[in-house]
Amino acid sequence: MLFNPLLISLPSQGGKKGKKAAGEKGKGGKGVGGAGRMNGHYQENGMENLMLFEVVKMGKSAMQSVVDDWIEAYKNDRDMALLDLINFFIQCSGCKGVVSGEMFRNMQNSEIIRRMTEEFDEDSGDYPLTMAGPLWKKFKGSFCEFIAVLVRQCQYSIIYDEYLMDTVISLLTGLSDSQVRAFRHTSTLAAMKLMTALVNVALNLSINMDNTQRQYETERNKMVAKRANDRLELLLQKRKELQENQDEIENMMNAIFKGVFVHRYRDAIAEIRAITIEEIGMWMKLYSDAFLNDSYLKYVGWTMHDKDRIVSMTLDKEYDVAVQAIKLLTLVLHSTDEVLSPEDCESVYHLVYSAHRPVAIAAGEFLFKKLFSTREPEEEGAPKRRGRQSPNANLIKTTVFFFLESELHEHAAYLVDSLWESGADLLKDWECMTSLLLDDPVPGEEALTDRQETALIEIMLCTVRQAAECHPPVGRGTGKRVMTAKEKKTQLDDRTRMTELFAVALPPLLAKYSIDSEKVTNLLQLPQFFDLDIYTTGRLEKHLEALLRQIREIVEKHTDTEVLEACSKTYHALSNEEFTIFNRVDIARSQLLDEMVDKFNTLLEDFLQEGEEPDDDDAYQVLSTLKRITAFHNAHDLSQWDLFSSNFKLLNTGIENGDMPEQIVVHALQCTHYVVLWYLAKVSEGSHRKEDMVSLRKQMRMFCLMCQRYLTNVNTTVKEQAFTILCDVLLVFSHQMVSGGREQLEPLVYSPDDSLQTELLSFILHHVFIDQDDDNGSTDGQQDDEAAKIEALHKRRNLLAAYCKLIIYNVVEMNTGADIFKQYMRYYNDYGDIIKETMSKTRQIDKIQCAKTLILSLQQLFHEMLSELGTGFDRSSSAFCGIKELARRFSLTFGLDQVKTRDAIAMLHKDGIEFAFKEPSPQGEGNPPLHLAFLDILSEFSSKLMRQDKRTVHMYLERFMTFQMALQRDDCWLPLISYRNSLQAGGDDDTMSVVSGYSSRGSSVRSKKTKAVTPTATIAAAKRRLPEAEESSSSSTDMSWQHQSMQTPVMMPSPHLTSTMMRGPGDMRGGEAKRGRDDSYMGVYALPSDSQQQPHPHTLPQTPQLHQTPIDYNTQVTWMLAQRQQEEVRQQQERAMNYAKLRTNLQQAIRRGTGLMEEDEEPIVEDVMMSSEGRMEDLNEGMDFDTMDIDLPPSKNRRERSELKPDYFDPGSIMDESVLGVSMF
Repeated sequence: MLFNPLLISLPSQGGKKGKKAAGEKGKGGKGVGGAGRMNGHYQENGMENLMLFEVVKMGKSAMQSVVDDWIEAYKNDRDMALLDLINFFIQCSGCKGVVSGEMFRNMQNSEIIRRMTEEFDEDSGDYPLTMAGPLWKKFKGSFCEFIAVLVRQCQYSIIYDEYLMDTVISLLTGLSDSQVRAFRHTSTLAAMKLMTALVNVALNLSINMDNTQRQYETERNKMVAKRANDRLELLLQKRKELQENQDEIENMMNAIFKGVFVHRYRDAIAEIRAITIEEIGMWMKLYSDAFLNDSYLKYVGWTMHDKDRIVSMTLDKEYDVAVQAIKLLTLVLHSTDEVLSPEDCESVYHLVYSAHRPVAIAAGEFLFKKLFSTREPEEEGAPKRRGRQSPNANLIKTTVFFFLESELHEHAAYLVDSLWESGADLLKDWECMTSLLLDDPVPGEEALTDRQETALIEIMLCTVRQAAECHPPVGRGTGKRVMTAKEKKTQLDDRTRMTELFAVALPPLLAKYSIDSEKVTNLLQLPQFFDLDIYTTGRLEKHLEALLRQIREIVEKHTDTEVLEACSKTYHALSNEEFTIFNRVDIARSQLLDEMVDKFNTLLEDFLQEGEEPDDDDAYQVLSTLKRITAFHNAHDLSQWDLFSSNFKLLNTGIENGDMPEQIVVHALQCTHYVVLWYLAKVSEGSHRKEDMVSLRKQMRMFCLMCQRYLTNVNTTVKEQAFTILCDVLLVFSHQMVSGGREQLEPLVYSPDDSLQTELLSFILHHVFIDQDDDNGSTDGQQDDEAAKIEALHKRRNLLAAYCKLIIYNVVEMNTGADIFKQYMRYYNDYGDIIKETMSKTRQIDKIQCAKTLILSLQQLFHEMLSELGTGFDRSSSAFCGIKELARRFSLTFGLDQVKTRDAIAMLHKDGIEFAFKEPSPQGEGNPPLHLAFLDILSEFSSKLMRQDKRTVHMYLERFMTFQMALQRDDCWLPLISYRNSLQAGGDDDTMSVVSGYSSRGSSVRSKKTKAVTPTATIAAAKRRLPEAEESSSSSTDMSWQHQSMQTPVMMPSPHLTSTMMRGPGDMRGGEAKRGRDDSYMGVYALPSDSQQQPHPHTLPQTPQLHQTPIDYNTQVTWMLAQRQQEEVRQQQERAMNYAKLRTNLQQAIRRGTGLMEEDEEPIVEDVMMSSEGRMEDLNEGMDFDTMDIDLPPSKNRRERSELKPDYFDPGSIMDESVLGVSMF
């Protein structure tokens, strides 16, 4: 049968289905319309029991048995089993619809798909193939496995019944053409996996046919007497059956290919396109005879025929994609070199400097194949030569040329690391490299230029380091990894070979380039990677002597700091006591240092003679000698030469005379710093005399005082050096030095006094937080040079980091960080990362003090704004908005865990409130306090308060307010209104005062455990609670807080700037426990004791700054309730009926829900906010006053709930603008 890929309807009872025996359909009992049973599970009216979908979702463990059971069910009742399979594909697409038996019999494919589309959940775009979670991550593999197992188990039986595959392929073809992505994606995946399974079947049939054909030919070629005609007939029959089966399978594959693949390989969704191309690749691998031809390869070619896209994918943000794109271009380059243009290749070349190592390695392989894989034909057959004449010579030159043309001369280590895996043999040809540097070029050969020689030496050093350390350079890779035994052996062999080679070659290289600072600096680093045993075992002592002579000559010739430090490190590497060469190196080093120190003391004595003006030549001699001593003191202990006295004398003279050359002072400070640190290292070793401790303490304090004096030097470089060294010394000798069992160092601890802290902070403010154009001291006037600007910024960042470390380690007071934190927004691009990290570290040390520092920085900015703009500033000005934005950024740094930052946020609000009311208005009483606008800034932190803390902060705010303040509605009072609203949003109105309830319109509070009551009963109960609360105030501290809140005067209705719907926190369940918690938490605020000892229950709290007039609270509340009661009586009957009906329905709905916690018991349901505006108005008419809003809580783990016990239902009234709010207890 030829299968029509455009078949629309499912096969009917007639046609091909008619081949089945008449009684076959009834074997399993009922037909499609009745109740069937599959795998022990009943089905009614053809509705699927989701058995297949559930098993696939669980995993692969039961896949084989499930497929076998389904096949058995299909043999019993194929319509019922097919219906299950159809619903399985529908369910796997995420559709909630079910294909019934009636639909299966009477509807076409297009109608069924349209009906299922209508059943799809349009609210969510997720479906099983795209859902997150561990269960759904395995779903795709299980889904594909089910289809493969199904075809594999059917390949010898029902797959050829001309019904099963026709129905499935027709359904999947129709679904793959759907506009619904879930249908299209799922069905395409199913169809492609079905095709792959059929390819396997076709391949098996092809193999069987070949075997049958060989058996037939063998039998037929036998002699007539030995030939078995019956066997020939049997083999012919078998071959015919196999051929028919293969034709049938090919028809199925053609139907899937033309009906699904041809349309979906260019689908708009990338995932769908990827499925088709991935599977056609599998077909070509599995059955190359059928699929590896132009008819199928063209689809892969069309899809990949976008060279520009492949090249651009090398820069994809997903590194795995970029790596595969580079590897693909490498294969293209290997196959045909003409396809990629020079521009395409260049876009890959620069990726060898990528920080992501897999990308760099892939790019290095591409570069190696492009530049180094093509050799001259005569080189192939030529005998192997070494040194300059070796074939690698030209390749090494090519590497140098590429490195220079890339113009990234500081990243040779990255280039070497990128090429290491593909060209290690080339890069480790050090003999060729040294030959190119030392040997003269042969006639006709072009010699290397000076620039090329410098680049070659740098590359050579990087290859030596890579071979010796066997790990990528800094910034590329996660760190050192454990090497295998083979890698360790390779590393050892490489170190031995490089030592044998460079021990001989290094002295002549140093002699040749001794006057070139850059070349010498790189060459001097080579001995750090030597195996020093080779000098003894290889009888290379004379080469060691030559090396030491060359290093000494370089020290005497050069004054460049980098060269001198390289010499110092080389001496340090060679002066290893574990090796026999130590004595030779130590003698040479000691002789050199003796001469330098003696020369320095002699020159210094002449230089500091009184009454004589030092000339430039003397200053140069002193500076050059001091540079050499300082460079060596960095890596070697020179304590025996007592350099502190001479250097301190030099520095003291510079202070007194003020004409000391800049560089002499800089290096004298550095050298003295090394003296102090080496002395500390000696004392810290354990065995020390008391005199050493006293001497070190004296030297350290004298040196700190000297650095402090140099902070006021006129030269910027000197000041920066003094500041950096002073910060380092203060950090080393801080209280941290006694940790780790070093209590004996306690006498050395040094803490800066207030004057020194002030000077350090002043230095930072005047030398770090400046505009780029203002920094002309440390860049020698080269502000137009971009590199100079970057260098200046780098210096300033180091200065700031040095000071921030003092804050983090509590060397200076944490509140000094306020001057740093307030610069966060202005200098975000330059120092934002440093300041943010400082805030994070200080918060880890002391959350409370960090919060006080943050609010102090905002207060300082507020003061500066007042000084600049005056008291009548506009709150929309850029300065004020900038402070608010800074406060918002500060708020974000506290994170999402409100429990951890609870105390800190509360203290921040406390300090902010006190600051806002600290200064009264200059215009006199009746005007807002001078700093009232600061509350607008403080409101940025309100969202970080926990719900119960908002009540507490609100009550603390009310202590500073007067009755007159509560009545004000002018614009100048908007910060107060805005801040109070921010505290009320989501807060607990059950303990808020009358003032706090003015915008929430009088919320009423009930216990969740009480029954529903009528509005009249509610008012009466509120009246009864009022004297009860007052009577209990004398015996409960918490009740005194509540009583204090209730004494706040009633405020007038709020303007339209505030919301008319405010949520309250809800019930008073566990009231005594909650009051205890609130009371204990208020310890953070350190309130005055007189606030809890009221002489009379109706006396208002007094503040030191503001005066309040006593008001009879009960009189106001009674009058208000009486007015309100008259209106309530008129609407009581209608409200009670509506409320009772709504309550009953809501209680039933909530009982069915799962949102309540176990300990909540039965809630009191008093109001529901409707989504429709019209329904909201109807609700307001029926239950205007006695309604509450249900606010289900955010989910919390059980530990947090047991610790905090927040309210789970929040009351909030919906009232008219004219109604005053009262919170009742």
